[in-house]
Amino acid sequence: MMGWIVIILLAGLLALALWRFAAFRGATLQLLLAAMLLAMAGYAWQGRPELGGQPKAQAVRQNNPETPFAALRGEFVERFDYASRWMIIADSYQRRGDTKSAVEIIKSGLKARPENATLWTALGNALVIHGGGTMNPAAELAYRRALVLAPAYPAPRFFYGMSLIQAGQIEEGERIWRQLLASAPAKASWRPVVEERLAVLDQLKAMQQSPARPR
Repeated sequence: MMGWIVIILLAGLLALALWRFAAFRGATLQLLLAAMLLAMAGYAWQGRPELGGQPKAQAVRQNNPETPFAALRGEFVERFDYASRWMIIADSYQRRGDTKSAVEIIKSGLKARPENATLWTALGNALVIHGGGTMNPAAELAYRRALVLAPAYPAPRFFYGMSLIQAGQIEEGERIWRQLLASAPAKASWRPVVEERLAVLDQLKAMQQSPARPR
């Protein structure tokens, strides 16, 4: 009700001002008053003058933790090359929960450099994250494309194996990691990363195979 009182009061003041100070008379004044009435009718149809003003709540932005790929890729890929720029941008979208945009960002980088094995690896990881941790056909294709482009490059094999293990395909992921470790140079900086994770897998398998103790 208060909203309508304010609207009618303002309309009356405006009409009085037009009549007294702008010297509108006759048909001109009637035309202006008709326009105001039409505006009020439209507001009555679509507006909610009875509701009080309320500031719009700010959207809550997610702040997801860093993905394993983002945390570990510094061990396997260059930090300041062409691919890293696109992956950093994709990271920001993944942390906000916008995994679809993260996928599109990596695809944009691949349009200019379709032979970049690092970006194909990143695309496979982004697709796995977007799929809720599942190894979907598109992610599988991206990883295999990276392996074809750079068969001796450790990043595609390590992150492909990691995604398989996270998706529950532990035996296949472990097989890829062991092949990677067997071909790794003795002084490779990333070798301990693979060794540590294989040791964890060995411990998990030993725990599963050990018989339960009777109580």
